[in-house]
Amino acid sequence: MRHAIDPKIDCVFKALLGSEENRNLLIHFLNAFLAQELSEPLVWVDILNPYNDKEFLSDKLSIVDVKARDSHDQLYQIEIQLTSYAHLPSRIIYNWADIYNQQLKSGQEYLELRPTYSIWLLAENLLVDDNAYVHHYKMRDEQGQTLTPHGGIWLLELKKFNANQVETEDQRWLKFFKDGECLNDEALPDWMITQEMKQAMSTLSTFSEKDQQYYQYQARQEYLREQRTIQSELELANKREEAANKREALALAEIERLKALLAQKE
Repeated sequence: MRHAIDPKIDCVFKALLGSEENRNLLIHFLNAFLAQELSEPLVWVDILNPYNDKEFLSDKLSIVDVKARDSHDQLYQIEIQLTSYAHLPSRIIYNWADIYNQQLKSGQEYLELRPTYSIWLLAENLLVDDNAYVHHYKMRDEQGQTLTPHGGIWLLELKKFNANQVETEDQRWLKFFKDGECLNDEALPDWMITQEMKQAMSTLSTFSEKDQQYYQYQARQEYLREQRTIQSELELANKREEAANKREALALAEIERLKALLAQKE
């Protein structure tokens, strides 16, 4: 490729899994991660918010996630997240609940609700006290009894994935998203020699070889870098404010302690 392309950049990610021409890649991705969850492999999904390069790259507020529905009306969401922050888990749960909730229209009953599967690819670690790179969440009690089988949330932490030998299709996708920017389409490693991975690399090459799309990719990358910088600065400012408030509280507590000592002496 002329230019290195990171598949984690939102416009590339959505072109990979959210475009009509790559529908088979979306199906392959979902089957790779949900094989043990689904009663049968997916053979068809309807992409609910298909990628349109002109609309996406010209709109800084474009919807980044990929949403799809299968032939049984089960819903799927896939999202890439480049940064981690304290309230990200709340956002993940809210998004799942919002998609699940939107199924029912006026007059419909709860029995018409269908499972909703949400998969998040995380570029930064979220769960710092756990070395596992895949986490699957469902609504269960403390004994592990499932309240409802209606889908769940999968977190895939790319930084924690360090498999040197790819053995499964889900590992192939994780390695692609983690190391894709370093791949050379003219000398692919053995783990990339599959129909799906070659097609995924072809999508990366489109952004790499076509000047207009590469410039748009660069602009998108710069916008995301700017947003991450602003977020980091806000988090740092919040930490400083919290530290200042803590120091002030300690100082006030010390003053009150000294006042109490003086009162006892009097």
